[in-house]
Amino acid sequence: MKKQHSSADVTRTITFNDPSTSVGFPVNYISTGKYTWLNFIFKFLWEQFRKAVNIYFLVIVILQQIPGVSPTGRYTTIVPLSVVLGIAALKEIIEDVKRHRADRQVNRRRVQVLREATAIRWQEVLVGDIVKVYDKEEFPADLVCLSTSDINGNCYIETSNLDGETNLKLRRSHVTTVKRTKLEDLRQLEGYIECEGPNALLYEFTGNMHVAGQRSLQITSENILLRGSRLRNTDYIYGIAVYTGHETKLLMNAHSTPLKRSTMDKTIDKLVLCLFATLIALSCLSAVAETIWTCLNAKNHFYLIREAQCYGGPVLGMFFYSLAQFIILYNNLVPISLIVTVEIVKFIQAIYINQDVEMYHEESGMGAQAKTSNLNEELGQVRYVFSDKTGTLTCNRMLFHKCSIGKDIYDGMNEEGVFCDAKLVDKLRQTDKSFANSAEKRFLEAMAVCHSVIPEVDPKSEAGIAYRASSPDEEALVKAAKKVGFDFVSRAYDKVTVVVFGKPRTYQVLNILEFTSERKRMSVIVRTPEGRLKLYTKGADSTIMERLRPNDPLVGKTNEYLQMFAEEGLRTLCLAEHNLSEDSYKVFQHITPLGDHTSGGPHLWGTTPLGDHTSGGPHLWGTTPLGEHTSRGHTHGFRCVCAYVVRIVFLSRALYSVLE
Repeated sequence: MKKQHSSADVTRTITFNDPSTSVGFPVNYISTGKYTWLNFIFKFLWEQFRKAVNIYFLVIVILQQIPGVSPTGRYTTIVPLSVVLGIAALKEIIEDVKRHRADRQVNRRRVQVLREATAIRWQEVLVGDIVKVYDKEEFPADLVCLSTSDINGNCYIETSNLDGETNLKLRRSHVTTVKRTKLEDLRQLEGYIECEGPNALLYEFTGNMHVAGQRSLQITSENILLRGSRLRNTDYIYGIAVYTGHETKLLMNAHSTPLKRSTMDKTIDKLVLCLFATLIALSCLSAVAETIWTCLNAKNHFYLIREAQCYGGPVLGMFFYSLAQFIILYNNLVPISLIVTVEIVKFIQAIYINQDVEMYHEESGMGAQAKTSNLNEELGQVRYVFSDKTGTLTCNRMLFHKCSIGKDIYDGMNEEGVFCDAKLVDKLRQTDKSFANSAEKRFLEAMAVCHSVIPEVDPKSEAGIAYRASSPDEEALVKAAKKVGFDFVSRAYDKVTVVVFGKPRTYQVLNILEFTSERKRMSVIVRTPEGRLKLYTKGADSTIMERLRPNDPLVGKTNEYLQMFAEEGLRTLCLAEHNLSEDSYKVFQHITPLGDHTSGGPHLWGTTPLGDHTSGGPHLWGTTPLGEHTSRGHTHGFRCVCAYVVRIVFLSRALYSVLE
């Protein structure tokens, strides 16, 4: 097959274990600096002379170089202007050196590559290289995940450098290579990847993996590990580089460093233009007066006649000659010392910001970093702060306070402030062993099964098991179900096991439809231990309510509870269940064929809204309101901000309850 190497190509082909596959693709070296040795002078001067004040002094310098025109000498302005530009150049060089130094540190990081016996630098990674990344390390390029240390091929990543989200996200190995966890297996891998060309779409990827002896299967965004994200809670992963260097999605979303100008700089430019207009007016008035006086007195004074001849004779020449002289004489209307002072003050302010002990964060070991000193004064001009609640007032840790099941609310808490409603536990123990006649058991069954949480053995944990979740909501729900007797203990490739009051129940997971911004819900299709097909779904009330069966008896009461929980500042999810027939499930499988929405196994990746294609609609069981842990020191922070008359606007309905 012919390889297509241009970054502008619609598709590219990457062959496994073939060194020639990287020919024509960019290396993994990156540079985010603003300047280079070749373009510094031109780019720097272009940016500096976009400022009106510098253009003003440049005009004065040019006029002073005309022989016989300047009454103040040729160097009275060019020297101060050179000092100003020199200080600005020094500041730009220092700030850009920091960028290049950071790039150099990134390029020199080490990663293990299959083609080399020892680890190599990131900048030496090529398209087609199979790399091994360990826990808490960043990915050196955009990778397709081949296998992980997890037997099911799962791994977690942190994408805070890409989208600001600190929640862990679940990624999975491609089904055709999920079992290849040894070096020898990967070295013997034969086949190729055919995928789209580089683009800036972070959440989309189109491609196919062709492995010798197996059928071709689609590669989706769930198999992609992007540069800038970090491996978490997974010992290691193997991945093949598909985009490197400036073709990675992270770098394609990065823009060149813009010219940042503060409000004060813009104000100075406006004032300079006003002063320049005033200077021109004064100079014109003075030039007209001198021209008239010279013409009237030239006959009585011989030196005026000689001077008039130097002007070129005509009155118009005398006027322009005088105009240039007066412009030079009046140029101090705009003091050049102002520009020098501003540049020096900004530079020193940036140093103080970097050394500010009050802005040092002990947990991360980081202090303030003034990456540019052009905007220092903007910090004191902030009038409005727009922010959301999650991650700002709160620290992305959820608390399960209460729940509504049917028409009842359960809100019992133990001494540690953890949900453990004794009334609910007693009711669960007293009900029939069958799940069919207990709304509480069906509700908790949905909580314990409908999720993507991974349980891991953790000796440090009180129960010996730690839950690894892609969102704090799911982790809180699973822990709450455990507290009342529904203990989620294991997840195999297509099975989950829940221990219900000491008795294990294993569910076969047939399909998982992940939560997306379009669907606003997550759904799973399972086969229960009794052999029944069930759809469990949880999500936003607006999405769940419109898909319920007609005349569901719990809708009215649940809406009242939702309003009450919202007023308390709690985030709510609705849980519903739908009994599926074998025929309706076959219809669903026909509508969402395997090749279109999955990379194999039980996981469905598509956005097909399951529940829209099943008859009758799901049955609502209840809601799960969740609260959030407030961030440490948020009250003190608000008081400090409000003391400086800064208006804070929060995009949340629960501001007051959180502040309490």
